[in-house]
Amino acid sequence: MVLRGARGGPLEIAARAFPGEAVEFAMRDPRSGRYFASVTHGQFGPHLFYTDDPTGKWQQAEGPAFPPSANAAIERIWVIEPGVDDDVVWCGVAPAALFRSGDGGGGLCLHSICPWPGDPNRLAIGISSAGVWLSDDAGKSWRRSVGGLVPRYIPEEARKDTHAFCVHNMRRAPRQPTTLYMQFHGGVYRSDNAGETWIDIGTDRGLPSDFGFPLAIDPNDPDRAFVVPLAADMDRVTPEGRVRVYETLDRGKSWRALENGLPQSKAYLTVLRQAFCNDGASPLGLYFGATSGEVFGSADGGLTWSTVAAHLPPVASVRCA
Repeated sequence: MVLRGARGGPLEIAARAFPGEAVEFAMRDPRSGRYFASVTHGQFGPHLFYTDDPTGKWQQAEGPAFPPSANAAIERIWVIEPGVDDDVVWCGVAPAALFRSGDGGGGLCLHSICPWPGDPNRLAIGISSAGVWLSDDAGKSWRRSVGGLVPRYIPEEARKDTHAFCVHNMRRAPRQPTTLYMQFHGGVYRSDNAGETWIDIGTDRGLPSDFGFPLAIDPNDPDRAFVVPLAADMDRVTPEGRVRVYETLDRGKSWRALENGLPQSKAYLTVLRQAFCNDGASPLGLYFGATSGEVFGSADGGLTWSTVAAHLPPVASVRCA
C-alpha cells in the first residue's frame, strides 16, 4: 500500500497493489526515484517488481534465480538495497544468498545489506543463523566476522557452530560508515571498525529485552539509534503488553523508553525486521508498523507518537519516500 499524509499525522491510502500477495519489502531508490517491491505469490513464488509511479502500474523484473547446478529455489526476496555505483541494486534472499543487478533492478534468508559509501567493492551482510560476512571485492569472496558476538540462547558447547550466530538486523551509520549497529537474536551490538569486531550494548543498559528485529539509526547522528524490543524467545511480542521504542544517544551505553502516545496496556504487538524507518528530517520522523495492522508515527524524534494508519493487513515493511 502507498500511504500519503503530513509528517507524523494521519495517512491515507493513495494506492494498493498486489492484493492477496505477501509484500516482503518495498523501497524507493533515492538515486533514480524508482520504486521496488519484492512480492511472494502463494502459487508462483517470489518476484521483483518496479515502477516510477507507485500509484500506477508495476512492472515485473527479471528476478534473481539460482543456477540449475545449485539445485535450489528462491523462497523469498527479503531486502533490496541500492548500491554505491549507479544502476547497481543488491537483493538478499532466502535461502541465504546475495544477488547483484547492474541495470537498475532489471535482473537481479539474507536480510541486511550494508554497502560501503565511496567504495563499491566493500560490503557487509547479515544472515539469519549464519552471522556477519564481509567482502572487499564486490562479493566475489567473503570472510565471516562474529568476533565479540555471544549466542547466549544456545548451549555453550554449540556456540562455535555457524548456525549459532543469528543476526536479526544490521544497519550502518550514514554519517560514520565505520559504525554499524546490530540487533542479534539475543543482544544488541555495535561495531566501531566496519564490522570486524562487535561490542555488546544491550546487556544491563535499560532494555526490557535484548531480543527483537527492528533497528533504525539517525542518519545525522551515529551515536543515536533506536530498537523495538520484543519478548524472547517464543512470544515475540512487546514486553508486558506495552509498546515502547528505545533510544540511545550515547552509542548504546544507555537506553531510554519512548512511549508517549503508544499503547501501554494489553498491547501485545509484533514489529518485523523491515517495518521500522526514519525520514532523515530534522527533527527526525520515525515510523513503524505492526503485524496487527497499525502504523505509528512520530514527527519529533520519538518524544510523542500517534497512530497514523490502522486496520491494515500485517505490516512487513515500512519506508519513507
